[in-house]
Amino acid sequence: MTDQFKKYLLPDHSTRVQAVKLTSAWQAGLVHQHYPDCVRRLLGELVSAAVLLATNIKFDGSLVLQLQGDGPIALVVVECTADLSIRATVTLREGHEIPADGTLQSLLNAQGKGRFVVVLDPNRDTTDLEPYQGIVPLEGVSVAQVLELYMRNSEQLDTRIWLASDAQNSAGLLLQRLPNHGGVAGNDQEAADEAREETWTRICHLAGTVKYDELLALDTDTLIHRLFWEEDLIVFEPQEVRWHCPCTRERVANMLRMLGRAEIEDILTEREVIDISCSFCGKPYQFDAVDCAGLFVENLDTSHGEHKSVH
Repeated sequence: MTDQFKKYLLPDHSTRVQAVKLTSAWQAGLVHQHYPDCVRRLLGELVSAAVLLATNIKFDGSLVLQLQGDGPIALVVVECTADLSIRATVTLREGHEIPADGTLQSLLNAQGKGRFVVVLDPNRDTTDLEPYQGIVPLEGVSVAQVLELYMRNSEQLDTRIWLASDAQNSAGLLLQRLPNHGGVAGNDQEAADEAREETWTRICHLAGTVKYDELLALDTDTLIHRLFWEEDLIVFEPQEVRWHCPCTRERVANMLRMLGRAEIEDILTEREVIDISCSFCGKPYQFDAVDCAGLFVENLDTSHGEHKSVH
């Protein structure tokens, strides 16, 4: 099944509707990462949220959403690029038990020091834009609420978000009120404003009837039809979403070379193989003594030396 992001617009151009349903991409991201159910749920919800928000940013680069915690979860990170490639990971704090009924606040904001961070990271090869970082307190009882508050207070955009995730799927629905640029005179403008307000209220009410399980069980077309079957939505071309982490064995090899021969040989005196997992996607890599010796062979092609670390 192709994972897709879909976008719609109300006829009066007052409100955008966006939806995403991830199955293959989400399961690919979980292959090497094994989290308790409550942690996986938070990660999956943030993954769909990143896709929904990244599509509205008009630049070549990445959107990175982070939940920084002071509880059992230290960090949740999701990155979505302009072409809707995603990767995500969670860092758990050692020595902290993960309760089965863990929530956003209990897992990430136990001491009130949790933070939500938004990073816009432009591609330096294609744009002169500078990176942007926004940091706000971790307010809200869910990932969706955190994002809604951020969009309203930091971006001045009325936004409603519904998110859901389990072991098989990650899904999300977003409504966003678009700026009114006016252009209508007198009473006509007042009537137009009232109509836009009525549209926003109506669409929010319709979307608010969606259930958590419906987001996970229904395909996007069925979901949108069920919620907005009376609306004459403008439909845009869908976009494919994929999981992609750029880690490779070659990148890991280059990182090991940076440690130096002496350090590698010292490690091998204590163990038969060097086991390394990507710090982002969890994919494991293994280097035995023969592999490590090959890292330092004379005239080895190191033309890809720009890969200095595992991400």
